[in-house]
Amino acid sequence: MTQEFSDNGQPKILKARPPLLLADGTAEALKWLALALMVLDHVNKYLCNDTLPWVFPIARLSFPLFGFVLAYNLARQETISNGAAVRVMKRLALFALVAAIPHFILDGRFFPLNILATLLVATGTIYLFGQGGLKRWLGIFVFMAGGFIVEGNWFAIAVCMTAYRYCQSPTALRLSPLTASLAVLGLFINTNQWALAVLPVILIASHVKISLKRHRHFFYWFYPAHLVVILSVYFCENASPR
Repeated sequence: MTQEFSDNGQPKILKARPPLLLADGTAEALKWLALALMVLDHVNKYLCNDTLPWVFPIARLSFPLFGFVLAYNLARQETISNGAAVRVMKRLALFALVAAIPHFILDGRFFPLNILATLLVATGTIYLFGQGGLKRWLGIFVFMAGGFIVEGNWFAIAVCMTAYRYCQSPTALRLSPLTASLAVLGLFINTNQWALAVLPVILIASHVKISLKRHRHFFYWFYPAHLVVILSVYFCENASPR
């Protein structure tokens, strides 16, 4: 609730804008879109040696879409109160660890940690900030330390945090920081501004109702599994006689 004053000097109460509301199928569709772009990006990177130049720019929408859906789910009122945020962090930590080995072999380096770790740091930061008090300082520490070692660094985490604030109250004022964080991600990480293309998708999503069955926990399992498949194909191609 916010308070302003009317023309006669009497206080008037204005209701805060309600949280963003997406159809469950629409949120699921956004995850599938992000998933498809991610797989396309990894196939181009690890199996095609970046020989498909059109893939890299459009694939920059993948993380912002994943981050937005995560932020949307965290912004639901019941997510914090029923302990769902803690369960999300446990799952992200588990599958980020499972994915670390194939990710390390494919990428040739252990750091930065994979994208599930980025989403884990973002979730932890949002959760701690929401607790208030001294835990906010812990949230700052998680943001600073975690951003140093995960893919996308602090810029990717900032996208999730600003998306969370927007989902809590979808106003133009809160859309501005999200836009800025996407632009900064593009400037320092992506080397292009294709991440901004996620904005019209976000704005349209709340007005579109898609009927799509939710596959609980599927995306957690899929991430390490698709890396293992790509790694297997890579070894088979390199082991076959020329």
